[in-house]
Amino acid sequence: MIKNVHGNTVDLLGEAIVSGRHAVGSALPPEPMLCESLGVSRTVVREAVKSLVAKGLLVTGPKLGTRVLPEEHWNWFDPDVVVWQSKIGFTREFLRDLQELRRVVEPAAVRLAAERATAEDIQNIEEAFAGMKAAIELGGDYVTHDLRFHQGLLRACHNRMVIQMSKALGALLRTAFELSTSRPDGPASSLPLHRAVLDAVIERDPAKAERAILVLIDGAGEDIEAVLNSRRKLPSLAVPAPRLKARTPAVAPR
Repeated sequence: MIKNVHGNTVDLLGEAIVSGRHAVGSALPPEPMLCESLGVSRTVVREAVKSLVAKGLLVTGPKLGTRVLPEEHWNWFDPDVVVWQSKIGFTREFLRDLQELRRVVEPAAVRLAAERATAEDIQNIEEAFAGMKAAIELGGDYVTHDLRFHQGLLRACHNRMVIQMSKALGALLRTAFELSTSRPDGPASSLPLHRAVLDAVIERDPAKAERAILVLIDGAGEDIEAVLNSRRKLPSLAVPAPRLKARTPAVAPR
């Protein structure tokens, strides 16, 4: 998506903060300097600063100026913040936090989905699964369908707080899915694990659904550790997810 002047300015300042070019506790340069370096008006700079304050990266106040906050204040559920971090590089600690968050949220949400999912919910998740399967067999965008599958499960629990979280978790989950997908046969081996989760939801079996999603999450955690240990370059969310090459999956057809 092409961003406007405001969006581009927010990106430039946000990346500079996340990368450490503006150190924690330091004040941003004066407005005239920012306007000159970014090539924008004072109005654009001020609106960009407001956006970064809302994202938890900056604080403003009388006699304080505009200063950079420590990362524990940053809104890690904000997709922009995650994208900026992905450009700098994810740390092992960041990915561990993500994995722990998934283990807390998804099993509880899937239990509720097994109790509350509507026919429309099931259809949406089935379509996402079909898209994953097609991407493996014919080539294509697996990650987008994988993300749709998991967000569909979160929405199917019909809890407003969890549904809101599903939107915020999108960028974080995409990171994990891209890492898993980068492993040879990763998508093909995880496909039956996704099927097991969906079948348990269809069967209205909360305990079975919870066990199945934990197997899937823990498998993804092993994939992430393997990629980290290989020291391969981690994915950037600033570019589209890589597409799979066509192949015949080593999984039994359903």
